[in-house]
Amino acid sequence: MKIIEKAKDCEIYSELTVPVVALRGMVMFPSIMLHFDVGRKQSILALEEAMKNGQNVFITAQKDVKLDEPGSDEIYNIGVSSKVRQIIHQPGGIAKALVEGCHRAKIEEIITVKPFIRAKIKPMKEIFSRKTVPCKALTRKTKDMFVEYLNLSPRMPADLVIGVHAIKEPGQLADFIASNIPMEFEEKQKILEEANEDFRLEKTVVYLAKEFDILKIENDLAVQLKDSIDKRQKEYFLREQMKVISEELGEEEDPHLDVEKYRKKVKSLKLSKANTEKLYEEIGRFSHMPPASSEFGTLKNYLDFCISLPWNKRSKENWDIEKAEIILDEEHYGLNDVKERIIEFLAAHKLSKKPNSQILCLVGPPGVGKTSVAESLARAIGRKYARISLGGIRDEAEIRGHRKTYIGAMPGRVLSAIKRVGVKNPLILLDEIDKLSQDYHGDPGAALLETLDPEQNKAFCDHFVDLDFDLSETFFVATANDRSKIPEPLADRLEMINLYSYTHEDKFHIAIEHLIPKQLKKNGLTNRIFTIEKSALHVLIEGYTREAGIRELERKIASLMRKTAKLIVTGKEKKIKVDEKVLEKMLGPRKYKKEEEAKSIGEVGVARGLAWTSVGGETMPIEVSLMKGKGKVHVTGSLGDVMKESAKLAVSYIRSNSEKLGIKNDFYNTMDIHIHAPEGAVPKDGPSAGVTMTTALVSALSSIPARQDVAMTGEITLKGHVLPIGGLKEKTMAAYRSGMKTVIIPSGNESDLINVDSNVKKSINFVMADNLEKVFKTALISFK
Repeated sequence: MKIIEKAKDCEIYSELTVPVVALRGMVMFPSIMLHFDVGRKQSILALEEAMKNGQNVFITAQKDVKLDEPGSDEIYNIGVSSKVRQIIHQPGGIAKALVEGCHRAKIEEIITVKPFIRAKIKPMKEIFSRKTVPCKALTRKTKDMFVEYLNLSPRMPADLVIGVHAIKEPGQLADFIASNIPMEFEEKQKILEEANEDFRLEKTVVYLAKEFDILKIENDLAVQLKDSIDKRQKEYFLREQMKVISEELGEEEDPHLDVEKYRKKVKSLKLSKANTEKLYEEIGRFSHMPPASSEFGTLKNYLDFCISLPWNKRSKENWDIEKAEIILDEEHYGLNDVKERIIEFLAAHKLSKKPNSQILCLVGPPGVGKTSVAESLARAIGRKYARISLGGIRDEAEIRGHRKTYIGAMPGRVLSAIKRVGVKNPLILLDEIDKLSQDYHGDPGAALLETLDPEQNKAFCDHFVDLDFDLSETFFVATANDRSKIPEPLADRLEMINLYSYTHEDKFHIAIEHLIPKQLKKNGLTNRIFTIEKSALHVLIEGYTREAGIRELERKIASLMRKTAKLIVTGKEKKIKVDEKVLEKMLGPRKYKKEEEAKSIGEVGVARGLAWTSVGGETMPIEVSLMKGKGKVHVTGSLGDVMKESAKLAVSYIRSNSEKLGIKNDFYNTMDIHIHAPEGAVPKDGPSAGVTMTTALVSALSSIPARQDVAMTGEITLKGHVLPIGGLKEKTMAAYRSGMKTVIIPSGNESDLINVDSNVKKSINFVMADNLEKVFKTALISFK
């Protein structure tokens, strides 16, 4: 819109009957040329009638923009007597109109309403400005503000600056500015209806100032966004913008709505007196905190989290021992010792009806079912299940939360898990508890001490929540691969239950009963489409996997089924039966060759030992090589300090017993000895290789071959005694997998044979040794 000189035909009549055109969401002002589209039939007829009779028309605004055909009561009485300068008809029944505003006018009487409104109008009496000094000052200030507003607004044409400076009259200035700033049409109508020019300019200045402030905030926000402000600053400025807009619209929110909601929830939770008072105190702070404050969001998150905790909500328990046995048997093959220990634990808990004094910890190599046993246990006793992975956690705050004064503060994982399951008595699995570490952030293992102690966790205090929460009803179960890596104070609170490696037969039955049905369902296959012969499954277990658990076996079965699915989908096959030939075709050559039958013929300087690691038992050959030299002993193969000491012990024992062993007395002066443990990239340590090292040394120095179907384990002393070792079940399992026929163990471990798998005991001859002489007689061929 732009200002124009008043045309000569804009005469002011004392009274005039003219057609009426109602604008939707727009307001016409005098001395303004207005372009607008016309789509309503009654408006087009009114404009056409005006063109026929002197171009006179009355332009006003309708009160409700939603009305398509406003009546005489739905339009404002005050508008502008105008001249229709041009009408251009367009396709679709739409017309473009060009109308020039002449002067303010008022409807005196409605003559007709059909087919368009015709009314008798009279000019509006205006009170012209006295042009006093304050009025002149206001006029000048208004022009300056409008020019500054135009500089800030990129959407305004530049020629408006020239137009505003050309205006002398305050009333005309008010009309010009009101017509060119994005105000609500109701506000523009108020300016139009103001007869006093000075008052009209004052109203315009007020609206201009508000629009000017909003525009400044918008521009400030744009600048800040260009500078890549962080998320918190972005939220702050957006809230400020929303606040200003809400104030302008009179739509301020009641800050007490959330406060009352919080108070009602706290009252319904029936907390302890101390916790209730603390929450009411925080709610009081929240009620006086402005939304733009940096703490507002943190405090609101804090209240939401505290109120959503299940302070007094419990799930219904089921301590039916028979049902627990059925569920454990259905979901896990074997593990009889483990199941029996768990059932005993549950039975004791059922009788005592008190919180657990001990926390179960399932210890075993990867893939043997520790996590799934915990899940089955939760289902068996009817408790909700939550898992917390502790692997790699090195910050105490991960367990006990951050203090809420810090930016980005969060509750600890324990209370977060409680909130997630929605009850205060779930079963929580602390997975990989042996993988905890510590640094300058604190010791998470120490933080777990309070969490797992029933005498202390009745009033567990998370740093974020800062309220006492009762964890005594929570059933904690932990898992670990290596018992030795659990801190001793923490291990003292745990009831250790060992899960051992699966035998070949265990894996076979697990594959038949669990893995194959699971993968059939996962890959959309059925027993009719995919079958695997038992012989092929045996080859798959021993030739393509070598592990304590069953994860790699499950991956191989899944690979077979994916390849089957591909053949079915491409139409190459309708069903697949996997035998040994198809198995090799799908998965390639065997990764692990079938163990050779016992090499009873033996080999000089090589003895087979047994080792235990966090991933199960392994066979560990020890090799000894002799060279001319001066008695130096070289030890290689990434051996730890304890194994190096075992090598020194072996050399010292042989030197002191050389005559008895048939070895030259001066061997340590004429020969260098090199002791090596293959797979040098794998770190090895522990005293149980002492027997193996000594046997390999005696074999090399005496040139007597060591039987390769004999494996051994045991710690030695300088006097040649064989001491007990740990991990016997895992070590014997490794010997069984490797095809050993005889295993030498310390006599002190004879009582541990009861835990060895029955299949292993059937296949292997166990020899008890309390001294090295018996070891040599068993392991060395023709030793006397």
